[in-house]
Amino acid sequence: MRSGVIAFSCLVLMGCQGPSSSETEDPSAMSGDATVSSSVASGISADTLLAEIERLASDEFGGRAPGSPGEVLTVEYLTGQFQALGLEPGNPDGTWVQNVPLVGITPADGDTMTITGAEESRQYQPGVDYVAYTKRVIDEVEVDAEFVFVGYGAVAPEYNWNDFKDVDVAGKILLFLVNDPPSDTLFGGDAMTYYGRWTYKHEIAAAHGAAGALVIHETGPAGYPWEVIGSSPYGESFDLVADDRNMGRAAIEGWIQRDATAALFEMAGLDFEAEKTKAASVDFQPVSLGVTGRTRVRNTLRTIDSQNVAAILPGSEAPDDVVLYMAHWDHLGQDDSLAGDQIYNGAADNATGTAGLIELARAFTQGEPPRRSVLFLAVTAEEQGLLGSRYYGEHPLYPTAQTVAALNMDVLNQWGRTRDMTVVGMGQSDLDDLATEVARSLGRVLNPDPEPEKGFYYRSDHFSFARVGVPAFYADPGVDYLEKPAGYGIAKRDEYTNNDYHAVSDEAKPDWDLAGALDDLTLMYQMGLRLAVSDAWPAWSATSEFRAIREQQRPPE
Repeated sequence: MRSGVIAFSCLVLMGCQGPSSSETEDPSAMSGDATVSSSVASGISADTLLAEIERLASDEFGGRAPGSPGEVLTVEYLTGQFQALGLEPGNPDGTWVQNVPLVGITPADGDTMTITGAEESRQYQPGVDYVAYTKRVIDEVEVDAEFVFVGYGAVAPEYNWNDFKDVDVAGKILLFLVNDPPSDTLFGGDAMTYYGRWTYKHEIAAAHGAAGALVIHETGPAGYPWEVIGSSPYGESFDLVADDRNMGRAAIEGWIQRDATAALFEMAGLDFEAEKTKAASVDFQPVSLGVTGRTRVRNTLRTIDSQNVAAILPGSEAPDDVVLYMAHWDHLGQDDSLAGDQIYNGAADNATGTAGLIELARAFTQGEPPRRSVLFLAVTAEEQGLLGSRYYGEHPLYPTAQTVAALNMDVLNQWGRTRDMTVVGMGQSDLDDLATEVARSLGRVLNPDPEPEKGFYYRSDHFSFARVGVPAFYADPGVDYLEKPAGYGIAKRDEYTNNDYHAVSDEAKPDWDLAGALDDLTLMYQMGLRLAVSDAWPAWSATSEFRAIREQQRPPE
């Protein structure tokens, strides 16, 4: 049966007896009018979850950067955990890993950007005013070109929107506003589309032959402060080896700080805010600023084989059908130039999700295997642009046509129990209907992303599976906390974003309450279990941009 939503609903309503389905029904009445089940899937516990988080986020693991000693320790730890649970190697070649060939690109210290207008020149400093890098796998690039403001840089024929019009921008340094053009009726409304992602802006710049592509950083629309970008302008970044697309990219890519941008516009005799307002119109025309930027980027290159870690529980009746859980194991490593703490431990991001992967594996090994196989995939280099998951999507260990769904975990709840769970990209597929039924059985509800303008749908590994057709589900912690005041959840999100996101302070905290993480893992477990015991195939919604790809893989009956 391909009509997944009907089968899923029936399956949930009938109940499901499978491995680790021994939860006791012990609902607890909480404050307000919600009753949230206190049952947790067998095999999942706060003690083991916290121990796994603390191990992965320990200083010994050095921030888990790809290609570092921390990667070796991480891969060994995950392999040992999966092996101890009785799982089998997830690579059909009999190993626990999938090699992911990466090139590490480290810009050299010392280069600046010279901004020259009609009457003056200024020196912009990397990390303070801008960050520029190249994804071309070469030792050095140099750019000396005029800046052209291209608004949001969107070319969206379905909305009759083209920010480039017929202007030739080849050889120019393009300045992009972050996110989509603001509109209640076009693009995604409040929700970001792929046109708003900085990765798209770099891609469209390359398509137009630009010499450079800089996205203008503004904290509100970007969703994180400048320090996330500018704190380490000379740090190593990665890309996939032998990716021919890279040589077609602009010579330099990166970000420019908002105030530095305003000063650049002032040199051109223009007001940045006024030009930004004009960019919100479909009639916008690119603006040649008459100001040039000259810079170079010198690289040190190295190639490595990083690794995705894969473990599988073979199915009892349909082992070729695969339900996939994933989380990224990597973080940002160590910055020796920092005073004091130099390790980006990545406790929340994403030791929590990686530990959650181990917990789910333990839950699935509590009883007999389900009819379908369950794959547990810990991917590398998410922080470098979803590289590990992208590599898997392009080189799958199991055919995408036989991959039932991909369920992603990236930053679990650390602040207590919630009535709700946040679904990023709600409405994309039948998986939302399944999740809704599971949540209802647990006395919980699902809500859409309260910050859709930040484009989280395109910022985690599920996207690598969506773009190759596999129905993909990604949930964030809820925001309606039990026995907490209104606004507590959003306040905690903001606190994490402003203080800990991609900062050395992202460590396991003594005041963490992982009860909410256990609830969310139980929901994720129940979703995967129902998929694994079913013969249904979830489908993308009629409006999803990924539906056509899936229907080519699995034509509708």
